[in-house]
Amino acid sequence: MIDLPDILTRGGPVVWAIGAVSVLTLALILWKLYRLSALGAWSGGRATGEAIALWQRGDHDSALSRLAPRRSVRARLAHAAMIAHRDAGLSDHAAREDTTRIARALLAELRAGLRPLDLIVTIAPLLGLLGTVLGMIAAFQALQEAGVQSDPATLAGGIWEALLTTAAGMAVAIPASMALTWFDSIADRLQAEMEDDATRIFTRGGARG
Repeated sequence: MIDLPDILTRGGPVVWAIGAVSVLTLALILWKLYRLSALGAWSGGRATGEAIALWQRGDHDSALSRLAPRRSVRARLAHAAMIAHRDAGLSDHAAREDTTRIARALLAELRAGLRPLDLIVTIAPLLGLLGTVLGMIAAFQALQEAGVQSDPATLAGGIWEALLTTAAGMAVAIPASMALTWFDSIADRLQAEMEDDATRIFTRGGARG
């Protein structure tokens, strides 16, 4: 059984690079979980729905006061859409455009950090493959230098040590890919909910007040 220090020693600089990427991956995932929680990814839907129901009944002031203290992305978009819809200085088209602009900014907050994760999913296996290729080159060079007195066990040992980097790269890329897919699905869900909220506000929001 090979322990972590032994893997780092045998794998060489590429394994150290993959180790650094793994630390970055963990930090990104934890930061993203914190950010999604702060942005109300798993909360805020009920309060927003209740506020929109008040808005549709014509109780605009109560709807706005319900949303004002909330910091979830759904609540912030709904509040902005209500303000834009109520603003007599904006045409309906201008109000929708202003809401769309705010929605884009909120979606950018939701998707922050996904590009670095996507990059890690791409480069971690490539780093592992690079380490394996370099290790195989070194193993076959040693075999050539040994000539007819070469030991097959030496070649086998060099090959499995080289393959360590491929395993390390995949061990980083797989959880990063799973986290990326999950975070992306959360952002897609919230985007759909925000679009639905805005549609409900503009189509059944009553007269401007």
